[in-house]
Amino acid sequence: MSLVDNPKYRFWYPPAECRECGTGLAGQEVFAQRRHQVTDIKPAPEPEVTEHVAQSKQCPCCGAVTEGALPPGVRARASYGPETHAQAANLTCGNYVPSRRAAALMAEMAGIGVSAGWIAGVRAKAAALVESSGFMDLVKELLRQAEAVHADETPARAAGGMRYVHLACTPFLTHLHTGDRSADAVDAGGVLPGYTGILVRDGYHGGYGHLADALHAWCGAHLLRDLKDLYDFEPAGQDWAQRMAGLLIEARDAARDARAEGKKVLDLDVLGDLVDRYRAIATSGLAANVYRRTATAKDARRIARRFIKHEDMILRFITRPDLDIFTNNEAERTIRPVKVQQRASGGCWRTLGGLADFAVVQSYLSTATKWGITKIDALRGLFNGNPWMPPGIEPALTG
Repeated sequence: MSLVDNPKYRFWYPPAECRECGTGLAGQEVFAQRRHQVTDIKPAPEPEVTEHVAQSKQCPCCGAVTEGALPPGVRARASYGPETHAQAANLTCGNYVPSRRAAALMAEMAGIGVSAGWIAGVRAKAAALVESSGFMDLVKELLRQAEAVHADETPARAAGGMRYVHLACTPFLTHLHTGDRSADAVDAGGVLPGYTGILVRDGYHGGYGHLADALHAWCGAHLLRDLKDLYDFEPAGQDWAQRMAGLLIEARDAARDARAEGKKVLDLDVLGDLVDRYRAIATSGLAANVYRRTATAKDARRIARRFIKHEDMILRFITRPDLDIFTNNEAERTIRPVKVQQRASGGCWRTLGGLADFAVVQSYLSTATKWGITKIDALRGLFNGNPWMPPGIEPALTG
């Protein structure tokens, strides 16, 4: 914690007398001084109540009675203002605090007494504002223009059943929607159908295999985990898995170095050497297990055939070293709040609508924070009628 140059209050504490002989020091000049600062907050103030009075007047000519127009957002006879909504949404939507606990925190920290039921309804209000602002449509269009999109899905319990939250994202954009785990549900988000860039994903073919317009890239982190598990179970018989993992890491580093140098392609000799060794290792892995009839050998054959069949997907990252697409970690980080919120909600969402609202609001907050906008500032803008919008695909491309 650093000292500030302009504290609001400053107090001086000179010594009254010499600590050795007791001589008075009141008239002496200051020899040296050392600053100490204490930063603190004040107790919550009383809430401010602003009254808006709609007056009516009768026309002296025709007798019609006309009422004055109230400011936007003032409808109910008594209601909470935009800052209260933003603070409540920051607790429940931005920090996944359960409704009852959020109501208690609002009373203790903001000095305003709201019910748990009112807190529970804030997410739906935020989702409606995000939807009506056009934010989701804008993010959808920006994602379709991105060179690479990360996709993932995760199960979520809602209304007594199982649903899925689907994600399409980049380091600066997030689009979440809900559905089942089918290809139609993936398409319902409107981002991936017809997308022609690079789609970074895991090995779930049922949800993404039909997206033929995109170039698919298989997450390297998933592949490394599979190779490690295979090698750890039978080191002597599956050394090819260790060699393949080493080659993937070597290729990842080569792509990273090329990206740091501003290159869009690897040197042809480097690329050719990596591909040749990749094919040799995958072929040797299959050959070493093709006649063995153990459970480990069966897994080894499956993994080796995957490397042979899906070479293009697995090595996509070295054909585009200018893009950071070796892993799908971007998607896994972005979708993790689904699990955080589910735990905070007692393991499930009460309604399908509540899960859908979560997806919309989380899309808004996740995108804002990726651009360096705090959640509370994004929510203040939303509830004050000025929702934050991403200015482009990424900062370097904004005007």
